[in-house]
Amino acid sequence: MKIVVLDGGTLNPGDLTWEGLKELGDTEIYDRTPDEQVIERAKDADVILTNKVVIDREVMDQLPNLKYISVLATGYNIIDTDAARERDIPVSNIPTYGTQSVAQMVMAHVLNHTQHVAYHAKTVADGRWSRSDEWCYWDYPMIELHGLTMGVVGFGRIGRAVGAVAQAFGMKIVAFDEYVSDPGDPEVDMVSFEDLLKQSDIVTFHTPLTPETEGMLNADALKLMKSSAFVVNTSRGPVIDNAALAEALNNEQIAGAGLDVLDVEPPPIDHPLLGAKNCYITPHISWATRSARARLMQTTVDNVAAFIEGEPQNVVN
Repeated sequence: MKIVVLDGGTLNPGDLTWEGLKELGDTEIYDRTPDEQVIERAKDADVILTNKVVIDREVMDQLPNLKYISVLATGYNIIDTDAARERDIPVSNIPTYGTQSVAQMVMAHVLNHTQHVAYHAKTVADGRWSRSDEWCYWDYPMIELHGLTMGVVGFGRIGRAVGAVAQAFGMKIVAFDEYVSDPGDPEVDMVSFEDLLKQSDIVTFHTPLTPETEGMLNADALKLMKSSAFVVNTSRGPVIDNAALAEALNNEQIAGAGLDVLDVEPPPIDHPLLGAKNCYITPHISWATRSARARLMQTTVDNVAAFIEGEPQNVVN
C-alpha cells in the first residue's frame, strides 16, 4: 500500500509523529506540494492525504492507482467528490477534531473586542501607566458580555460548543440553521437568519461553505445588524462578502469583526479587510492547538486503517 501525504506540514510541524501512518504502508510525507508537482509525487499512490492541495477530475485522470483520498481537515471542497465517486474512490474527512479549539478561538476574538487586553498590556509595557496621573485608564469601551445576545449561524457541533461557552458568560443564545429545528437546549431560540442579525450583539459563523451559504452575510444582511454588533468568523471565509464587510466596518455600520478565515488565503496585500477599521484577523489557526492536531492525526490513521480493512469511515461522497 503506497501512501502519499501531499501537505502535512501544517498538521505536523514537528511536534507530532507520523509513525501510526507509516505502520500502515509505504509512506511518503511532504510538508507542502506545489500544483506542478502533485502528479509526479502522487503517481504511484494508492492513498492520498491532502489538506489544501486540490485533487480534481483532471488530477484523478492522471493517477490510475488511486483508490482512496483522506482529507486532513473537516472541509473537503478541495476534492471533486463527484469525480471520485464515479471512480469508486472513497473520500473521507475528519469531522470532529477541532470543536473545542474553535470555540476557544471564537471567545478569544470576542474578548479581544470587549477587553482589548493585548492593546492595553502593550501601553503598559511602553511605560504609559508609569507616566499616568491616574491609577487606571482605558482607550476602548469595556463591554460586559453578561446579558448580551450571541447569534450562532450554523448550530452543529461547533456552533453548539460556542453557544455553551457563551452561556457560561451569561449570554443569551439565538441560532439559525436551516437543517436544525430542535436546538437540544430550552435556553436556545432557533430564529430566522434575518431575526438573528437584528437581535444579536455578536454574530458568529459555523456553517459549511455551500452555494446557499456563500456570501450569506452580504451588504443587505449587514444593514440588519446593530451598529454596536460584532462579527466573528471561524468557519469559511466566503460565507461573508468580504468587500461588503470591509465597507460596513469602515463606515462604522457595525462595531467590529474578528476573523480567522478570509475569502482568499493567504490574502493579497491589498485585501479590503486587512486595513478595515476595528478588524482583527488571525491566520486560520483556530484548529491548530496541539490537542486538536493530535486528534486529527489519530483520526487520519484510523481512517486509512479502516479503508485498508475494507470498511472506510467518515466518507463524504
